[in-house]
Amino acid sequence: MKSRGLIGIGFALLAVAIWMVSAATTTQAAQTPDPGVARGAALYDRWYAVLGTAAPEGNMPVWARQKTNTRSGEDTWRCVSCHGWDYQGKDGAYRAGANYTGFPGVLQAAAKSTDEIVAALKGESDAEHDFSRYLDDASLNDLAKFIQAGALDTTQYIDPVGLNVLNGSADHGKQLYEAQCVKCHEADGAKIPVVFEGRRQASLGTVAAVDPWRFLHKTLYGAPGTEMAGGHSLGWSGQDARDILLYAQSLPNDLSPKSVPPTVGDAPSVVSGAGPAGQSQSIFVGLATALGAIVTSLGFALVLGAFLIGVIFVVVWSLRERRK
Repeated sequence: MKSRGLIGIGFALLAVAIWMVSAATTTQAAQTPDPGVARGAALYDRWYAVLGTAAPEGNMPVWARQKTNTRSGEDTWRCVSCHGWDYQGKDGAYRAGANYTGFPGVLQAAAKSTDEIVAALKGESDAEHDFSRYLDDASLNDLAKFIQAGALDTTQYIDPVGLNVLNGSADHGKQLYEAQCVKCHEADGAKIPVVFEGRRQASLGTVAAVDPWRFLHKTLYGAPGTEMAGGHSLGWSGQDARDILLYAQSLPNDLSPKSVPPTVGDAPSVVSGAGPAGQSQSIFVGLATALGAIVTSLGFALVLGAFLIGVIFVVVWSLRERRK
């Protein structure tokens, strides 16, 4: 009777282990990056480069509704030119200066359904905002995925006044940079520069200092028309990209020591009095994030170990029962 009771316990442990393996597998599948989000982010950046085609001739029709931003031609067809690298449009980094257009951001659209976002991209509420003649349904859906799940609230990562990174870890950023980015950009970030509008070029250190929102987006989602692998496809989070940004701000740049605020090309203007934002994150949140990553990486191994122990337990007691 005692042996049967132990065997019963063994089977119970085995059942629990099987359930835990199933749950861990489901969680791991849920955490697998959706390639549609990254593709949508690339389309947001420069959709015609993603599609391997030329931009339409002339200016995007909606562009004529503003007079402050003087860019013309293919740049006017880019989502980012109106809605910004921080996805906040007129309420974010593009609220003033040469980039100002007065157009809204896309962050608030994250709560909308895919059908609602695609309808807006097809011009159903504004005929001059119709991209359906250039983007197929798959591309429009990927753009919607990015808006819903990939556009970060950058106020949690970047101080809009000083352009400083909030609550980041430069040491962790250095580890990620050296593991992935240094292969192409080298240790000083000067190789393969970032291209600004107007075809101006700048090193990674310069971009991180003058346009951290652009740097954050490119770090996560790559550069359309190039072989750059965005961090999203590597499983990086927004916090990982923030840490790389913080480290990159320590790299050599093209700025003079007294350049405050720094500017290059069409980088956003810093607005005085905007007030710092995103202070809700703290060291405790950082520790919780780190612990979560550790648990995620170790969880499957621990569950698998429990599963094997349960199997061994049942086999051993089954053999002992047969010998009696």
